[in-house]
Amino acid sequence: MGNTFESPFNSRYSSPEMLDLFSSDKRFKTWRLLWIALAEAEKELGIAITDEQIEELKRFKDDINYATAEKKERQLKHDVMAHIYAYGEQCPKAAGIIHFGATSCYVTDNADIIIMRDALNLISKKVLTIIKELSAFALKYKNMPCLGFTHFQPAQLVTVGKRACMWIQDLLMDYEDISYVLSTIKLLGNKGTTGTQASFLKIFDGDNDKVIKLEQLISSKMGFANTFPVSGQTYPRKTDSRIINVLSGIAESAGKFSNDMRLLQGMKELEEPFDKSQVGSSAMAYKRNPMRCERISSLSRYVIVNSLGPQLTAYNQWLERTLDDSANRRITIPEVFLAVDSILNIFINVSQGIVVYPKMIEKHIKEELPFIETENILMTAVKKNGNRQMLHERLREHSMEAGKRIKLEGLDNDLLIRISNDDEFNLSSEELKSAMSAEGLAGRAAAQVDEFIESFIQPVIKNNQTMEGSFEFKF
Repeated sequence: MGNTFESPFNSRYSSPEMLDLFSSDKRFKTWRLLWIALAEAEKELGIAITDEQIEELKRFKDDINYATAEKKERQLKHDVMAHIYAYGEQCPKAAGIIHFGATSCYVTDNADIIIMRDALNLISKKVLTIIKELSAFALKYKNMPCLGFTHFQPAQLVTVGKRACMWIQDLLMDYEDISYVLSTIKLLGNKGTTGTQASFLKIFDGDNDKVIKLEQLISSKMGFANTFPVSGQTYPRKTDSRIINVLSGIAESAGKFSNDMRLLQGMKELEEPFDKSQVGSSAMAYKRNPMRCERISSLSRYVIVNSLGPQLTAYNQWLERTLDDSANRRITIPEVFLAVDSILNIFINVSQGIVVYPKMIEKHIKEELPFIETENILMTAVKKNGNRQMLHERLREHSMEAGKRIKLEGLDNDLLIRISNDDEFNLSSEELKSAMSAEGLAGRAAAQVDEFIESFIQPVIKNNQTMEGSFEFKF
């Protein structure tokens, strides 16, 4: 504990692997890798750079002299120039060729893209882990009927597993979006101060082919297939909004799941994991609050709100560049990634330990089944020569009275008794009992689970087995 602010993402929420990706150390080490890639590519294309200089750069790529860089930045008020100076101090033989021909965005923007790519890969693994966990849950409970809800009012039956498939389908769309963005993500490359590559054209004495080849070499060395074909000084800021929108989509999916779980936990049908020594309330000792899902909801709201920032930044970039993006991006992009990482860590933990209470689910079905089955009762009575319109009105009247009895007097549902005593229906107790069978009321729910998992989920899991991982839940 101290007297300075510390982000909750550091101490409470995010994983060490995501925190590492957005650390200053990772950022500045990536800058050095980009400087090495630039020097290597320039040497390969004929610039007078020696192997000795490149080896010197490589020797200090992970050994950053931060004290020197920080001192120099206080003087220059320019972080890139400060780090060029610090790197050159360590590498005196290579000092003169560091950053040769480049502008600041060569390291800052390319590093941002590299870090976001790596972070998206981590996010993708975690989404896939949740999909796998929920798929096992859906298959296990595919046949267990439960009340469906529209407008949070009891409706026709679904199954526990079928409902889980809706959560999975949302995540599948997120996974597909991540995969597409990753497959099309591009480096800025070496575009220069206004995107024309003029400095590099000068370095290579007007040789267009070498300028093009230089960018291809750098891209390949940094693990990218392509660079943006055109740009200003920076990569298009639409890239940020595109990536953050995918993260916002994950927050939407996670938020939907967490809200459903919170409702179902309130009904005592499903429950998130609850540790043996966990305290639900400082006052009410009996409480088992859905703390994990509440945190998912809270963080999801944060992500969705903050996804607006990159959109406003993208539309507000002037001509070849303006600097009003810098502070906003420096805060928004890392924190949205850290928040989504936090969400997924909790989501994984919940998905691995959802508790199901079959007797409560059955109890709620029995309470509502007479209302749900009124259509079958109506059809059965009409088949015995009843008047459909008249019986429908009688059912409506009986249902309203039964509902009033439940809500005003706290008594049991007596709808079936009312119907059996109504001569207009002309139904025996056996006929009513037959019409009241819950079997088949969930339609094709179980079959839909099997079809969905087999056709859409198993291929994704099978094709990405190497992406599975074990991730820690942080309280």
